[in-house]
Order: sequence, then C-alpha cells, then structure tokens
Amino acid sequence: MTIDTSIVEEGQELAKPSQAPMTGAVAASRGPGRKRGKPRKFLFLRNSKAIAGMVILAFFFLIAIIGPWIAPYDPSARSDDILQPPSWEHWFGTTHLGQDVFSQIVVGTRGVIVVGFVAGILATAIGVIIGVTAGYVGGLGDESLSVLANVFLVIPQLPLIIIIAGQLPSVGGVTVAVVIAITGWAWGARVLRAQTLSLRKRDFVEAARANGERTWRIITAEILPNLTAIIASGFVGTVAFAVLSLITLSFIGIGNTGEWNWGTVLYQAQSQLALQRGAWWWFVPAGLCIALLGMSLTLINFGIDEFVNPRLRSTGLNAKSLRKRGIRPRIGFTPVVREAEENRA
Repeated sequence: MTIDTSIVEEGQELAKPSQAPMTGAVAASRGPGRKRGKPRKFLFLRNSKAIAGMVILAFFFLIAIIGPWIAPYDPSARSDDILQPPSWEHWFGTTHLGQDVFSQIVVGTRGVIVVGFVAGILATAIGVIIGVTAGYVGGLGDESLSVLANVFLVIPQLPLIIIIAGQLPSVGGVTVAVVIAITGWAWGARVLRAQTLSLRKRDFVEAARANGERTWRIITAEILPNLTAIIASGFVGTVAFAVLSLITLSFIGIGNTGEWNWGTVLYQAQSQLALQRGAWWWFVPAGLCIALLGMSLTLINFGIDEFVNPRLRSTGLNAKSLRKRGIRPRIGFTPVVREAEENRA
C-alpha cells in the first residue's frame, strides 16, 4: 500500500501553531480562505454535530418558554373526545379522559428543561468546588474530599434519589433538581480533581505561584480556564442524567403528578394500559421528545470532544479535503489512509 506522505505532513502541520507567514506559492496551493496567519474563530460553532445539537436544544428551550401560551388546550381539561387518534383538532390524540396529549407535551417541556438545567448547574458547581479544591490543595484536604466523592460514587444514584424524594413531604420540580444535584456531582468532581493534579505542577502555575499570586487568583485565572471544556462536557452529561432521572421518578409515580412533564405523560399512559388499548399516540410523542433531547445533548458533547481533541479538531475542519486525498475521517478514530488511486488498479 502506498501512502501519500504529503497528507501526513499536512495533518501534522495543521496541529502545530503557525510560526511564520506562508509564502505566496504555499498559500495559493492551500486555496482561498486558508491563510495560516489568522487564527480560526468560533471553531466550536463550525462543528456540524454541535450545531445540530444546539438547534434541537434551542427548539426545546423555545417550547419551554412559550409552551403554556401556544398550547391549544388546558392539559388537565377533560372532554368527550376519549382516546381519539391524532387529528386536526388533537394533533397527538387524546387520553382516556379526553385530555389533549399535544398540550401535555408542550406544557410539560418547561418542567423537563428547568429541572435538567437547574440540576446540571448545581451539580457542576459542587463538582467544580470539590474537585478543583481537592486537586489543588492536596494532603489531608484532598484525602477527605476524595473519600466523600468515593462514597457518593459507590452508592447507586437512582435508588438514592428515589429514597430521598420518597421521604420528602412535597416533591416539586426544584426539589427534584436539588436532590439530583446532591447525588450527581461525584463523577465530575473526580475527573476535575485528576486534571487539577496534572495542572498544578505545570510551569505556568509554578510561575504564578512564584510571583506571589494568591491561591484564588491562580485557580480562577490559571487552572479553571484550562478546565473549561471538561466542565462543559460534565455539565452536558449531568443535564442528560437529570432529565432521565426526572422522567424516571415521574414514570414510577414519585413526585407531584399534578405538574406536567414528559414522565408524567408516560406515567398516565402506563397506568391506564395505553399499550394494551392500542393508544400508541399517548406514549410515542413523549418517548420521541426524550430521545430527541438526549440526542441533542449527546451531539453537543461530541462537538465539545472534537473541539478539545486537536486530532479530531483538525480532522473535522478538513474533512472534505481529506476525503479528496483518499483519507476517510471517522468519529473517534485516527484518519485511515487508503491506497493511492493510481495504485488501486
């Protein structure tokens, strides 16, 4: 198999920062818009996976904001249209009480988004505080915080959430978000601790410490900026876990069933034997919304991964040119060099 060495050299050059302006001949060979002297901006927004994920997520955010105003019916209002399939009057059909399923889905989007992001913000904040503190301080403080994180890691999160939520007198959306945040911070804290241990001995941190910088200044200005991508990735994963936990709690009947969300719709459909009755429209839309929201968060996470990893970043930005040269870029793998076209025959 013959490997075009210019392809490998070009991939290596893309990963290196530019040292000097390109000559006219080299710049012309690169084509228009490929000057090395200017830094690339908004690389994350040029990732197709991240864009697709953010578009879907923005759609659900919009529905969460305007949902109660655009819902055609009161989601709890009863009518004589019992178990009607989708129609122009009821886009997602009706329930056994004549309630409009489309209105329940639209109104329930707000509860899912609010709980997911409130839990994600709280859990990420706790994980950053504990993980970065443990990694930077070291010693007895590191050991104590590590033991605390390990305790929460070995305890099954979903059963713990069910037990805590079941013992509370009233379980609303914010309460569920706080419970999920308290039980879901440990994994992110462990990852941040490991990265902080690696960063605290770097030259730029040692230089800041030698210059007499305060500890909080070193953490906020030197360490946290280098952890931004990891924090963002952990936040997205925590939001996905929080959404699934809320839906699970609602599906098994824990929480306030009077507050509509997608899990409440599934709970009503399951308790009234919608599958046995053939009322597929009662549970399929909620399941599709859960899948779409999970897919959007996963795509954003993939985009963050490709933005952080230099090899994946250079591959994604030059996917078209690589395919023309016989390189097939694959997600999560090193690009595979195929045989040269002239040698295939």
